[in-house]
Amino acid sequence: MYIHERDNWTDFHWDASQVSLLQEEVCRRQGLLYGRLSCLGFDSKMRAMAENLTTDVVYSSEIEGILLNVDQVRSSIARRLGVESVKYTAPSHYVDSVVSVMLDAVQHYDQPLSKEKLCSWQSAFFPAGFSEGRQIEIGKYRTNEEHIISGMFGREKIHYIAPVPQRVECEMQQFIAWFDSDEPVSSIIRSAIAHFRFVSIHPFEDGNGRLARILSDMLLARGEKSGLRFYNVSSQINKDKKHYYDILERMQRGDGDITEWLVWYMQKLLDALNEAEAVVSTILNKSFFWQKASAVPMTERQTEILNLFLDGHEAKITSKTWSTLAKCSKDTAIRDILDLVGKNILVEDIPGAKRPSYSIVYDAENLTQFFSEVNIEPENGVPYLHAVYKGRKKIRERILALDAERYQKGDLPLSSLLSKYCSYILASAQKNGAEHKSVFCTVER
Repeated sequence: MYIHERDNWTDFHWDASQVSLLQEEVCRRQGLLYGRLSCLGFDSKMRAMAENLTTDVVYSSEIEGILLNVDQVRSSIARRLGVESVKYTAPSHYVDSVVSVMLDAVQHYDQPLSKEKLCSWQSAFFPAGFSEGRQIEIGKYRTNEEHIISGMFGREKIHYIAPVPQRVECEMQQFIAWFDSDEPVSSIIRSAIAHFRFVSIHPFEDGNGRLARILSDMLLARGEKSGLRFYNVSSQINKDKKHYYDILERMQRGDGDITEWLVWYMQKLLDALNEAEAVVSTILNKSFFWQKASAVPMTERQTEILNLFLDGHEAKITSKTWSTLAKCSKDTAIRDILDLVGKNILVEDIPGAKRPSYSIVYDAENLTQFFSEVNIEPENGVPYLHAVYKGRKKIRERILALDAERYQKGDLPLSSLLSKYCSYILASAQKNGAEHKSVFCTVER
């Protein structure tokens, strides 16, 4: 028996003892994230939002096997948000359509949901009316039975059979009414339920998964009363797709106890908040760097390559890497690098090394005097820098795997590691102490 075949199938229940603590942790992490975001200027917030929505759109499509051009998505979102520091790549009409759906949902989170809105969003995903080479119904609820099947012809496995099409209209009326209701339940839990309930109804012939994830984001935005989105669950689902589909299948064959789904969904939200924290740290450090370096004369090429590394490009800064990224000769790359070393923008990692590598100087001050108990610990395969700032404040920052490896091998000095990931902490302390009141002004190069 599938869940929708049960009486009152949407009367979901869960084990509060397993859900409550996770929910509290998600709320706490949301608060911490938005507290840190308050340190960002408007332009920096828009860049952070643009990057988040880019990953949301790209990975939500990738879950369904649709690969979008990341640069096109980023350009489309940046143009609509007024972010000018993104290198423009002309987006296709399809990319623009998909982006418009996401922005409509998150920026107008407080507007009522409707059948017409859902149908128009679904149409945007399939402008030609085809999916995987076959014609599908677009802009309306499905009129055919929907079976979720995998496997080769003759050896198919049925994972789920959605409600018959005659039930879809009524089920969706109830869903929309619930979605827009003031039910006294956490927006985090409502977000998870909306996702599960929508894919269980499966109202459209295709596009249901992407719409479910958009509706989840919309309810999170309602809970936060903000159209600014800085984290997304789609990128985390994409990393764990098999588990995602397995849990949905189990829950759709269950009795309405969705504890496992809520726990998994909130764990993905915590992973998403981790990701967002790392993005904010990168933006804070980048803003701090350009504040310090705003008066230093640089060529357009130098500025462009520095920004690539400031945005988290995972590679050592060497003449070879520089020449590849800048599409210039190695001699030109060496001149660029040595010029920046002379201006104290770059510093050689290991002086006198046969194949020198360099780090960006975020602050001329050596930060090692402020941090103690520095170590790197992996969490779910991702390296994190742990330290104590001035003997009191515990620091936890996600770092690039390459930087973790280089530091542990002795190829990356501790001073450079702390400078890259923790400069914003010192800047924040200076700001709070009124030593440098303008340190968080956004300076774009």
